[in-house]
Formats: sequence, C-alpha cells, structure tokens
Amino acid sequence: MPTRSARTTKLDLRLSPEAKQTLNAAARATRRSVSQFVLESAISRAEETLVERRRFELDAEQWAAFMAALDAPPRELPRLRRLFSKPGPFDAPKRG
Repeated sequence: MPTRSARTTKLDLRLSPEAKQTLNAAARATRRSVSQFVLESAISRAEETLVERRRFELDAEQWAAFMAALDAPPRELPRLRRLFSKPGPFDAPKRG
C-alpha cells in the first residue's frame, strides 16, 4: 500500500464556473471529492509529462547514431569561441 505524506501546502486555483461544474461532475462520477479528483488528475498528468523528459527509447540504429554523436570530437563554433574570449558581466576587471 502506498505511503501518504502529510498535506501541508495549499494550491489555489481560479477557474470559470463551467470548469468548476465539469470538475464537480467528474469528481462525483468517480466518487471522490473535487480536491481528490483534481490532485490525482494533476499528479498523473505531471508524471506523464516528466517521464517523457526522463526516459527515451532508441532502436539499434538510433542508439548507434546517438553513441557516435557522443563519441565524436566537438565541432568548432567560432561565435561561441568569440563569446568566451570576451569578459563577461560578472568577471573581475583586468588590472593592468
């Protein structure tokens, strides 16, 4: 059984009357409170969103191309080299 952590933080939402009515109807249909329904729905959607950014799958050909790109020497980027050759706004002024 999953462990439950204490709910100590509050999230306020502003929504249209139509959106509230839809959430109320969905909560009733699933026999949950509106808070439970919204929280479970939001957490589920957040997990779906994050998993797409944490994990990706490649077939053998894509994996080989990915590894080749990682193993390749870095490309020369003249604009980036120029940028890093100039002092930045947080660099200490040169004393001469």
